[in-house]
Amino acid sequence: MRLFRILTFKELKSYFLTPFGWIVLTFVTVMQGVSLSTAMKGFRDTPVRDSLVYVTFHTPLFWFYFLFIFPLITMRLFSEEERSGTLETLLTAPIHTWQVVFSKYSAAMIFYTTLWIPAFIQFKMFVWMTDLPPAWSPGALSGTFAIVMLMGAAFTAIGCLASALTSSQIIAGIVTIGLLVIQYFMGFVTIIWGESFAGAPFFHYISWQQHLHYFASGLFDTRPVVYFLSLALFSLFLTYQVVNYRRWRR
Repeated sequence: MRLFRILTFKELKSYFLTPFGWIVLTFVTVMQGVSLSTAMKGFRDTPVRDSLVYVTFHTPLFWFYFLFIFPLITMRLFSEEERSGTLETLLTAPIHTWQVVFSKYSAAMIFYTTLWIPAFIQFKMFVWMTDLPPAWSPGALSGTFAIVMLMGAAFTAIGCLASALTSSQIIAGIVTIGLLVIQYFMGFVTIIWGESFAGAPFFHYISWQQHLHYFASGLFDTRPVVYFLSLALFSLFLTYQVVNYRRWRR
């Protein structure tokens, strides 16, 4: 565990002690603020039945910046070390492959979680500055951040896999965003083709939009938990196999 902590701390420094990490944090904070402002403007212009949290996380702008978070925070994990040659040194050290993979994944998840702290503060500022009751229920707020963390766990693991497959950060980022965009549009299959075909329940099950809809409404379900955690573990397993193959090939 000591080596795992050392490796994780090393990866965290690449986020918090470089301009890159702070640029990503600023980008997400600004975009989340714009999403919140857009939702508040909608509340002002027309009556809205849904909560402020629900509307904020269902704007097209949210999906635009949300999907781009993951290639940004994962494309450097393995590909940069492969390009610079430090991955070879790391893999020849007396450490386990799983420590390398999980330390990078853990650091990325810690940074990803940090990205949402300003968003939580923004919602709290709504109450502090307006002196009004929250325009959402506690279940809606906690459910939204819960599903955002679950999706983040799965998508970060996919980014790790893409980064492990290539020595190019750009290719790793393109592969990551490509996989996420494809799966995102798979959630619209039932909307386009209807509910009459046999595979409709499957596409409902993998639909991020549907899971976000329920969790942001304060409705918790164990099926998305199983789905996203299984996807994360499977992606990390593949990442482990790729990195382990590189290790023993050398």
